[in-house]
Amino acid sequence: MADSLLVPGPFEGLQLPSDLDGSHGHNRAVGKVAQIAAANDLQAIQAWLARFADTRTTFDNYRKEAERLYLWAVFQLGRPISSLTHEDFLVYQRFLADPQPRDKWVAGAGRKHPRGDPRWRPFYGPLSPASQRQAMVILNVMFAWLVQAGYLAGNPLSLSRHRTRRPKPRITRYLDADLWQEVKVYIEGLPCETDRQRAHYFRIRWLFTLLYLGGLRISEVGCNTMGAFFCRRDRDGEERWWLEVLGKGEKERLVPATNEMIVELARYRRECGLPPYPTAAEDTPLVLPIGKSRGPLTRAGLHAIVKKVFDGAAARLRLRGDAYAARADQLERASAHWLRHTAGSHMADRQIDLRSIRDNLGHESLKTTSQYLHSDDDARHKETEQKHRIGW
Repeated sequence: MADSLLVPGPFEGLQLPSDLDGSHGHNRAVGKVAQIAAANDLQAIQAWLARFADTRTTFDNYRKEAERLYLWAVFQLGRPISSLTHEDFLVYQRFLADPQPRDKWVAGAGRKHPRGDPRWRPFYGPLSPASQRQAMVILNVMFAWLVQAGYLAGNPLSLSRHRTRRPKPRITRYLDADLWQEVKVYIEGLPCETDRQRAHYFRIRWLFTLLYLGGLRISEVGCNTMGAFFCRRDRDGEERWWLEVLGKGEKERLVPATNEMIVELARYRRECGLPPYPTAAEDTPLVLPIGKSRGPLTRAGLHAIVKKVFDGAAARLRLRGDAYAARADQLERASAHWLRHTAGSHMADRQIDLRSIRDNLGHESLKTTSQYLHSDDDARHKETEQKHRIGW
């Protein structure tokens, strides 16, 4: 965990005196048995972050917010985080909306630089209201844990007023049937003349099949393997394929692998020089890089593939004239997560039971007893098979 909190750029050589490192912070717990061995604030934050070391995205997001607060408290306020008060956090939230002085806190031109680069800064610009709320939620989680761990006496963020946010009336970041058809037509029109073009085509086709038919998150595509596919007989003796997905929050769920998905899987594997069906212990990534490497693609790499397809489909739409400009704009805004929303929306449009959609997408964790309800799983598989199709 040596890289838990790094402070390059204007924060080089962080050597803090005891009145700033938190070893004597005003909010330190007194008379309680500490559950962590941290002697100062930095060690306490590292102990908290260590819990998320196996979930890179969560770790990076949590580290970012902890680091920003730590640096602001020490260098802007001249106070360790273990001495921050409720009033300090009100000031900090205003700071998030406009980090000043800008040259000290904000990267030039909003560009991202490597953490070891002297041009690195904690911010790339002011945070939106949604990002401000997210930052405070993460910090509240951290402070609550530090109190529970016996490091802090109290959580100053617990005094904040929490407004109940009304859910949006509907999902808007998805592709309707016509736009989804445009994407599929664009993919089907990709060149396949050379071996490399064929490899690109079949990889794109398989990736979009996974994201749409499986409703997978892009992170789930990157971290799961083909060995998670398995086949079992339902109570009528019919063989049904499933994909066991390790998803957000380390939760597992079973995704129906419909006949269409298995046909696409076999086609993609043959193109990659693999047997048509995976074995149980197989560690082949769900989507492979093109070339000799057999390692998984990064999340950024998968995003780039999806965005390139959306951009290409949008450009194709624009060729039809100004009447299609708004639709093309919508496609250019789309991301991989839009495909997950598209899958859920299309399943709902086809009147798949909402409980099946919930379980397919993993919106809520399954109860422990659900592992015995194979008949419910089989009905969900059958309904998904009949009503949720990609139609290549």
